[in-house]
Amino acid sequence: MKIGPKYKIARRLGATIFEKTQTQRYALSLSMKEKNGQMPTRPKSEFGKQLIEKQKARLSYGLSERQFANYVKQSLNAAEPTQKLFQSLESRLDNVLYRAGLAKTRLQARQIASHGHATVNGRRVTVPSIVMKEGMVAGVREGSLKSPLFGTASEKLKTLTAPAWLTVNADKLEATVVGKPVYVPNEAVFDLGAVIEFYSR
Repeated sequence: MKIGPKYKIARRLGATIFEKTQTQRYALSLSMKEKNGQMPTRPKSEFGKQLIEKQKARLSYGLSERQFANYVKQSLNAAEPTQKLFQSLESRLDNVLYRAGLAKTRLQARQIASHGHATVNGRRVTVPSIVMKEGMVAGVREGSLKSPLFGTASEKLKTLTAPAWLTVNADKLEATVVGKPVYVPNEAVFDLGAVIEFYSR
C-alpha cells in the first residue's frame, strides 16, 4: 500500500506514527517549525478528532481503508470493542514479526512475510495478515537465514525487549505468542475509543 509523504502526514496528524518520524532530527525540525509559527492549529470538531485518531491507527499498521474498516466492524459486537480491535491489529503476522524485532518496520515485516521469508509453526507462508493465536510460532524460513535481511538479527534480538505476550528465541529467530495483546490508552499514539466511536456513527 502506497502511503505518501510520511513527514507531511505525521505533521498533519500530530503523531510520530512512522519510524522515520521517531528520530531526534525530526523532533528538532518539528520544534523549529512550531517556534517559527509554521504549524498553525485550528480547533477541530469531535468528528474531526475521531477522524484523525482513525488515520493514526490505520497508518500505524499500514492498512488500507477497507482493511482497517473490516477489523473495526469485526470488533464492534465484542464485549470490549477497543481491546478486540487492538488484539486483531497486533495479532497480524507482520506485526508479530515487527514486535519481535525480526523486522525494522511494519512495512519491512509485511515484505518479509509476503515474499515467503517467514514461517508459521514451521511452515512457509506468504500472507502477512495471518492471525497469530496463543501457542503459534512465527519464524524465519531456513533458506532465508543467510539473507542480508537477517544478517545481524540474532544479536539485535538479544538486546530488544519484546511485549509481554511474545516470547522471542534470538538464536532460532523465532517468536512464540504466549498471551493476548492488551490495549493501554496511555501507551498508544492513537485513541482506539475514538476510532470505535467514529465507525459507530
